[in-house]
Amino acid sequence: MRAPTLTTDRLTLRPAQASDFSALSKIWSDPDVVAFLGKPRSQQDVWSAMARSAGLWSLVGYGYWVLTERGSDHPLGEIGFADFKRGMTPDLSGRPEAGWVLAKSAWGKGYAGEAARAAHVWLDEAHPGRSTCIISPENTASIKLAKQLGYAVFAHSTLGDDAVLVLERNTPDARKR
Repeated sequence: MRAPTLTTDRLTLRPAQASDFSALSKIWSDPDVVAFLGKPRSQQDVWSAMARSAGLWSLVGYGYWVLTERGSDHPLGEIGFADFKRGMTPDLSGRPEAGWVLAKSAWGKGYAGEAARAAHVWLDEAHPGRSTCIISPENTASIKLAKQLGYAVFAHSTLGDDAVLVLERNTPDARKR
């Protein structure tokens, strides 16, 4: 399966392209962007993540999209779902784990919320049920967005040496399915 293209009033969520590499490398190398995600990524790590995401679509039926303004092909970030088989407690394997990252130039414009809502509408149709996300307790902006999407904290854990909140969300009408 290849990632479908989604659109909102202002944004396009599309599959990654090799030509996105330079812009995504700039985003992932910005210390402010990755402040709650670990350390800046090397170019090799960015390329590996792009390849991993493309593979996730064919393996599990979901992955990440590259986020652009409509009418532009310039990446503003990435958003989507993964099954990273993290081996953490609680085990998040087997269901979509949401994640998002935006370039500093895209902060404060409502793009993360707009893109995340579109991605979750797609998820609710394609993979109804439970999804999760993990967020640093200090990342108040992402916690706020996750709660707006319907996520609630259900555990405190660690990822590597870092404390994380583990949040979960169910498709709004999942109990009816």
